[in-house]
Amino acid sequence: MPPTHPRQQLLLVDDEEDALLELAELLEGEGFNCLTATSVKLALQQLTRHPDIALVITDLNMPEESGISLIKRLREHTARQHLPVIVTTGHADMDDVSDLLRLQVLDLFRKPIYHIRLLETLDNLFPQPRLHLVQ
Repeated sequence: MPPTHPRQQLLLVDDEEDALLELAELLEGEGFNCLTATSVKLALQQLTRHPDIALVITDLNMPEESGISLIKRLREHTARQHLPVIVTTGHADMDDVSDLLRLQVLDLFRKPIYHIRLLETLDNLFPQPRLHLVQ
């Protein structure tokens, strides 16, 4: 049974719309409120419109600008420099990994995403509110 109160708002960024919608559906089923963007430009617009976004999950390789470009912009923005970011990728080389470490990403997931591990990561970051029974 999904939680009655929405959990944190997440921004999902991926140029592959099917993957984006599948991930949004999975996370919304876990009670998260998901916003989506298919490019870095649209992601930045979502971040401006929704200051309560608590986490970004971005694809690494996108046609116009990369996920690394998005993370660099976040790290340069004072209000967003500590925003947690999870990166997904079908292929990353060692240069990408060292850039991601330097940019302090929370985690890196290879595609296809192992959903159980992703949900464990999110549950650790955003624990489910506990129901308190009144006696």
